[in-house]
Amino acid sequence: MAEPVFRGLYALPPGVDFAHEFVAGFLDRMAGQPPEAMARVTIYANASRTLAEMKCAFDKRGPLLLPRLLPVTNLDTPALMGQPTSAPLARRLQLARLVAGLLDARRDLAAGHSIAFLARSLASLMHEMQTEGLTPEALEGIDTGDHARHWQNALAFLRIAARFHLDGPPMDRPARQRLAAETVVADWAQGVGLPPGPVIVAGSTGSHGATRLFMEAVAALPEGAVVLPGFDFDQPPAVWDSLQAGAEDHPQSRFAPLVRAFGRPARWTNTPPPMPDRNRLISLALRPAPVTDQWIAEGPRLPDLIAPTQGLTLIEADQPGQEAEVIALLLRDAAEREARATLIGADGNLIRRVTAALDRWHLRPDESAGQPLSLTANGLFLRQIAALFGQALTIDRLLILLKHPMTVTGSAVLHLNDARRLARDLELHLRRNGPAFPDGDCLRDWATRGDEARKIWAEWLADLLDRITPLARDRAPRPLSDRLHDLIALAESWAAGPGGSPAASKLWQDSAGTLLRSTIDHLAEHAAQGPSLSPTEFCSLLLDEMRQQSVRIAGGAHHLIHIRGTREARIVGEGTVILSGLNEGGWPQPLAPDPWLSRQMRAAAGLPLPETLIGLAAHDFQQVMGLDQVVLTRARRDAEAETIPSRWLNRLTNLMTGLPERNGPQALAAMRARGNAWLAKAAALSRPPVTVGPAARPSPIPPAPPFKELPVTDVSLLIRDPYAVYAKRVLGLRPLPPLRPEPDASLRGQTLHAIVEALVASKPAPDTPPAVLKARFLRLTAEILLRDVPWPATRAFWAARMERIADQIVADELARLAQGRPVVVEKRGRVALPGMDFVLTARPDRIDLLHDGQVMIYDYKSGKPPTDRQIATFDKQLILEAAMVRRGGFDAIGPADVAGISYIQLGGEGETHPRSYSPQLEAENWEGFVRLVAAYLGGEIGFTAMRAPEQTSYAGDYDHLARYGEWSLADAPRAERVGDEKGNGDG
Repeated sequence: MAEPVFRGLYALPPGVDFAHEFVAGFLDRMAGQPPEAMARVTIYANASRTLAEMKCAFDKRGPLLLPRLLPVTNLDTPALMGQPTSAPLARRLQLARLVAGLLDARRDLAAGHSIAFLARSLASLMHEMQTEGLTPEALEGIDTGDHARHWQNALAFLRIAARFHLDGPPMDRPARQRLAAETVVADWAQGVGLPPGPVIVAGSTGSHGATRLFMEAVAALPEGAVVLPGFDFDQPPAVWDSLQAGAEDHPQSRFAPLVRAFGRPARWTNTPPPMPDRNRLISLALRPAPVTDQWIAEGPRLPDLIAPTQGLTLIEADQPGQEAEVIALLLRDAAEREARATLIGADGNLIRRVTAALDRWHLRPDESAGQPLSLTANGLFLRQIAALFGQALTIDRLLILLKHPMTVTGSAVLHLNDARRLARDLELHLRRNGPAFPDGDCLRDWATRGDEARKIWAEWLADLLDRITPLARDRAPRPLSDRLHDLIALAESWAAGPGGSPAASKLWQDSAGTLLRSTIDHLAEHAAQGPSLSPTEFCSLLLDEMRQQSVRIAGGAHHLIHIRGTREARIVGEGTVILSGLNEGGWPQPLAPDPWLSRQMRAAAGLPLPETLIGLAAHDFQQVMGLDQVVLTRARRDAEAETIPSRWLNRLTNLMTGLPERNGPQALAAMRARGNAWLAKAAALSRPPVTVGPAARPSPIPPAPPFKELPVTDVSLLIRDPYAVYAKRVLGLRPLPPLRPEPDASLRGQTLHAIVEALVASKPAPDTPPAVLKARFLRLTAEILLRDVPWPATRAFWAARMERIADQIVADELARLAQGRPVVVEKRGRVALPGMDFVLTARPDRIDLLHDGQVMIYDYKSGKPPTDRQIATFDKQLILEAAMVRRGGFDAIGPADVAGISYIQLGGEGETHPRSYSPQLEAENWEGFVRLVAAYLGGEIGFTAMRAPEQTSYAGDYDHLARYGEWSLADAPRAERVGDEKGNGDG
């Protein structure tokens, strides 16, 4: 009988292109065999990506009869044929129903976690148990006597869930995979059902129990072989013997059971790795702890480290943005040289930054992971629609939908550009006029003041808002099928537009729309299995399902620039490879918290420890480090604090630093020098070609006269920050109201003013009983708060504030009415300055005509009233209103003497605060005001930015226009004539 061409355990070292080298070795071993011999061989690969690379390698060898290529994760046996299977989503929704029942009874068990998250983590745990061949009885042996009560309660529930999910025939793929592996092991051991030809398992590390069991069975076949990826041939036997339990984070720990069972693997090919000496360095650096004694003993036996690290570059950026920019520059350089470059990383945010940075050169990388469905335009649109349930519709959320690229894409009566223009017009209207929570009535009112296109669009939107407004009260759990139906109906209405069709819209079109439609349909198909959900839980479930799907962007990707996940490291074989995000929490990524089992409980149940994932990531790192040209990147800081280098990078740098006799420090310095050169290039690229100096402190002098009218409320601003008056009154600029109105100090002042003005407008008599007037005051408070303040919590807070000061307000009001009567309430007055083309205007809160013919001027303050010192310095409103009264500026009064000025505080204790006043003080302030206005009107002085701010923390509405920050308050202003043809003045 002929000797089999392969049998037992084989391996390829780190640094080789596993798929292509495996095919090369396979063809060498099949040399001399008839062509049909290869067709008898079955090859199981670890992943579909590896299978694709193998097919590519076979194609390069010309026409061949290919072996059967199958994924090792899809085992099956004749005994399982015809048995029913269950969709993973259906099984997960069944677990979600159990979780929902648990949370109803014990919300404290999962504080901060959604039902979707808990159901997915529970399903993953069940899959682990199935893969490892564990039954519900494995949980019975866990002793939680020394655990916290949380773990005891979680385990009690877990035992129930395991009985529900694991008992019965195998319906899940992990259970069928385990059963298939156990079946072939038992059958092959008895010589039953042996495969008709050779079998090879290639590229798998055996990290899952079922796969490892199958690999052991294949390796024991007469014509069976297992080819391991990234095997460390430099690791001493003593280290292999030490890789027992507790070394799960070591990159080679997954191979240890196979080595113990079958011995050290043979080399699949004799091709040496690209960097054998570097492999020795990495092998020593990643030894299982403690490693110090091994470093001391074996480090001096390493070769000189200059040559092995010649192809290594270490880039340590200051922050992630800089790291992304230098990675993009590396990829761009490779594309320019027509060389292959591959970015490998686990940090999705960093990869998105790199993709954005490449866009400046119109380069799009070939990204194997694609774009998560949840981040596509279609996915984001559906998420925004789902968020409408259970919350009141605000202006910003309305505009997000109105400006979304999916909205109004199916309308035949309204062009998309018109819809976008109308959305912009509506935004300006809502910013200025509200309401904070738009509804159908406000849209219909706005529609009456526009053209026909506005009427069509606004009526369509008003009808939609009539449907959306009641959704704010939809907070109770409802069946999943009902929520999906309502979501789809509302989303299609938004996408269709006025008189449009959902089918004609972009919602379900293109690859992203098609995938989204299939995801939603799949969810709807199994919705009956799931629990009733609140809007928040439904949004979490929707996001969770969409995150599991990715959309590959077809066409346009550069054929030499690739982005790969860490698990694809073993099939990267040529060009420059960039290992990015090498920080703890980046690569390796942090271990996800397990809400069901602690580390000790997992060990007691026979489950793999969480550190197994760290070991798999370490193996990926070790494989790539064996390539010729490798760039290592990390950021020293993230958005919050300093980062910690990845444990593997830390070990490597520490080992090299401690090997001066092997030129380790010099080699490390050279790695950093190469990285610093790339950082310098990236910095130069980001640096403007022309240095722009900081702006001077502006003091513009516009053509005279800069304005012909000024309200008295702007006089203090003219004194403190003249530039703000220039921007407001000369340039005509106004701050854009916020997109989301909030109950801020401005609204509070307006509302409280409206309340006391309504009380005065009710014309109470001086002899009104205080209790009657107080009741009227509180009734008006409630009415105006309900009308003007749409936030219930704020209404309650402000109502309590007014109730607290009601007695004081009523008592003082009756005292004021006993002395006179209000004759000017929010009525405009004006006084022209003689000899100047200028008018001072005012709208006093209140002026009372006293019985002796004099007047008293009042101003309402919701905050702290200004002091006499502040009035003397810059707060001139009341003192100038007094001067206007004396000059007959108010028609209802005519020229009159002023008895005094006071502030009525609508806060604190509600007291009335009189301020110093005399005719002489009034005259001095008026004369000073006239001189000030004359200087500005005549162009004698400039409108200096922040001329005399009351506080250094002062923030104005026009600071960005003045480019504050490029200059400071210590800088002298630069006067400059603007707006005419005379050029600069004395600036």
